Amino acid sequence: MQEVLKLQQKIVPELMDLLEKRYNILRAIYYNQPIGRRILANHLEIGERIVRTEINFLKKQNLINISTPGMTVTAEGEEIINKLKDFIHEFKGLSEIEQSLKKVLKIKDVIIVPGDVEEDHTVMKELGRTAAQYVKRIIKDNTIVAVTGGTTIKEVVDSFPCIPYFKNTTVVPARGAMERMVETEANTLAARFANKLGAKYKLLSVPENLSDLAFSTILNEKSIKNVINMLHNADVVIYGIGRADEMSTRRGLSQEEINVILEKKSVGEAFGYYFDKKGKVVHSTPSIGLSMEDIKKIDNLVAVAGGKSKADAIVSTQLSNDKNVLITDEGTAIEMLNITNDN
Repeated sequence: MQEVLKLQQKIVPELMDLLEKRYNILRAIYYNQPIGRRILANHLEIGERIVRTEINFLKKQNLINISTPGMTVTAEGEEIINKLKDFIHEFKGLSEIEQSLKKVLKIKDVIIVPGDVEEDHTVMKELGRTAAQYVKRIIKDNTIVAVTGGTTIKEVVDSFPCIPYFKNTTVVPARGAMERMVETEANTLAARFANKLGAKYKLLSVPENLSDLAFSTILNEKSIKNVINMLHNADVVIYGIGRADEMSTRRGLSQEEINVILEKKSVGEAFGYYFDKKGKVVHSTPSIGLSMEDIKKIDNLVAVAGGKSKADAIVSTQLSNDKNVLITDEGTAIEMLNITNDN
């Protein structure tokens, strides 16, 4: 198949470009439906006249409906999106990039979604959907699942189907609470994810940044101890990745501590641990949640992260962890390969 695709790309490159354009338009309508033509044009940053031409084509092919509220994708259109996803993946050579990244990072697997989340926010929804499909395949009943917070993990939970057959499973937050929007807090996402699974859930209703005295006191609370014990035995962890400079501020650290983190050349953050470009932990913040010792014992670590501006951060947190599966977007993956080749 790859050989055929390469021949097509060489002989009729305009055909492949047109295919990708129509796929992107159809996917954007699907994730934003109902949507008007002008908003769609702005969203994709292409001219209204081009959008109008393509919309007319998609309508004639019965792939979309047009009504007063806006455009929506038909059942046939949704089927086309699902089938084209794998074709676009192969056509763009993403399987080769996945294998290259897997080898250079020395991790279990890499899954790449076509597109660039920093150029098209629809790709973030596709990232969440792809991660949800992967988690659905690996999750089993009678297990403990831990989730972090963040907008990317929220997309994963939002995309997950309601399959209430995991009554013996427990979902727990991987970390304590941060002072930010409740919709993206680990506690909120753990509860929502559990409801979709028909599972039980436990919460860690404590702030992340505590004094040493408060930290020691809370750890002795029975309800907190129970959740911590569950985290020690987690089977699956779904987590996001952040830039060190952004996350140190977002976690409410003092300016002095932020300066220390940056002086140590930290570029990435996950679970409250800060990593340098070589993947070494150079700083950590005391928190109730998963420890590095716990993380090393977990069989299924699923990192979901996108954005070229995060490429350094993602590389730093993924290096040499053979239990990690990374799910990211095309733009980020290419930038990560560039970074690792330069190093």
